[in-house]
Amino acid sequence: MMRTTLYIQNLKCDGCAQSIRKALEKKEGISDVSIHIEEASVTFNYLSKDRIDEAKEILSKLGYPIQGVKNPLTKKAKSFVSCAVGRMGK
Repeated sequence: MMRTTLYIQNLKCDGCAQSIRKALEKKEGISDVSIHIEEASVTFNYLSKDRIDEAKEILSKLGYPIQGVKNPLTKKAKSFVSCAVGRMGK
């Protein structure tokens, strides 16, 4: 088991963090997810390198692309939806 940290865009609050945590922990081979809002980062354990790519894809679909990647308005809008869903799921 290895551990990595990804720095993401559009991370604003605990609602965002809840949505991210739920989505990543559903993926087999990803565990012990922690989100650091102040650093805009997600840290997790993974079994193989392809899990990192899958995590990046999941984050992007939720509206939280990796820092340095294009962040269009559509991604920003998706992050607001993910945030709201995360807040309701508490």
